[in-house]
Amino acid sequence: MSAEISGFRRFIHWGPITALSIIKCITLTTLYMNSMWWPPNESFAGFAHQALFLMLSTLATFNYVMATLTGPGLLPRQWQPKELKDTEYLQYCKACEGYKAPRSHHCRKCNRCVKKMDHHCPWINHCVGWANHAYFSYFLLFSILGSMQATVVLCGSFYRGIYRYYYLTHGLVHLASVQFTVYSIIMCITGMGLAIGVVIGLGMLLFIQLKTIVANQTGIEIWIVEKAIYRRYAIGESEDSFVYPYDLGWWLNLKQVFNDECQKLGDGIDWPVLKGCDQYTLTREQLAQKEEKRARTRTYKCHSPVTGRWLPVCSQGWSVCMGAPCTDEPRIRLQPGDIIKVTRFRKHWLFGERELTKQELGADKTHQRKGHIRGWFPRRSAVEVIEVHECGGEPGSDNLPENGTCNGGHAQLRQQQRNGHAKKYM
Repeated sequence: MSAEISGFRRFIHWGPITALSIIKCITLTTLYMNSMWWPPNESFAGFAHQALFLMLSTLATFNYVMATLTGPGLLPRQWQPKELKDTEYLQYCKACEGYKAPRSHHCRKCNRCVKKMDHHCPWINHCVGWANHAYFSYFLLFSILGSMQATVVLCGSFYRGIYRYYYLTHGLVHLASVQFTVYSIIMCITGMGLAIGVVIGLGMLLFIQLKTIVANQTGIEIWIVEKAIYRRYAIGESEDSFVYPYDLGWWLNLKQVFNDECQKLGDGIDWPVLKGCDQYTLTREQLAQKEEKRARTRTYKCHSPVTGRWLPVCSQGWSVCMGAPCTDEPRIRLQPGDIIKVTRFRKHWLFGERELTKQELGADKTHQRKGHIRGWFPRRSAVEVIEVHECGGEPGSDNLPENGTCNGGHAQLRQQQRNGHAKKYM
């Protein structure tokens, strides 16, 4: 019963409400206009035409509901591999208190690790992954086909409707079947706009999905492979190219998704791989990339409050808002004195994770601060904390003695001045 309630609650969200409203608006408008443009009760062709449209609309709705209710397949909390020695090849998820299985990633919106996670889709209020990838792709396909047919019907109806007077005055009464009212013409124009928008928007999304399915890569894995290639190029090992282990050929890749069981093939944890690879080929590459990411990490200290808003016009100005990163990643709230480990750098924004205070690390939940601890924040609200040796030189500078120490090898941390003259930006 709880699972049914949880599934129903997924539809109480702006994404599913908007998506289902668009589907039903296009369907009802098309059926109404088609009853005048090509009445199904006057010919078998008209009946077959309307039956085809109803079938496409029904299939689109069915696959949409199944993609939402089925979900992507969640990795159990506190999951670990059968062989404990294999944990050294896996990343640990603090939120789920377990290891991430191969091809699994943690979704910050679902707050769970998802099997073969492709992306989080707000329109279904769920992730797209191992268990519902086929349903989601079928939903895109049938929605596009149905919207294309709806576009033809609505455009034809609109044309006949606005030329009705011409048909009547020239003896073409059989073509003057569409009669507009104020409400019906508004419905027709709205339906046309929605149908054309669905064809263009979902058409691009379906192309991306088919491209990833044919290559047997998720949207996240595409980015991992790109970084793997660049990482080898940067360190001068381009001849030792990275082999993506899950690309078995386009036909076998398609069969992993489009099958009789609609993607529920296997358990979503163990995957067939190419010869010479194993289950942890990709996870080892991920660990290497994480290690390099930690090496690039810089420590920043917040000196002015950060609201966590997406467009902080009042506190940061228009230049910061115009330079905001084009991503749905969260913005974090900060207070003066907060320490942030920064891993990504933009001209006006930084991305990092706020270090929890001693009070937050304690057992008392009353001191827990609301909001995300990892995300973007305006760059001008923080300064970098750099290590400076007592002799006045930074690490690696010519002011240090040959042995790399000064005054007994002791070092101290110095915060840069707020006036901006001593800031060191990456």
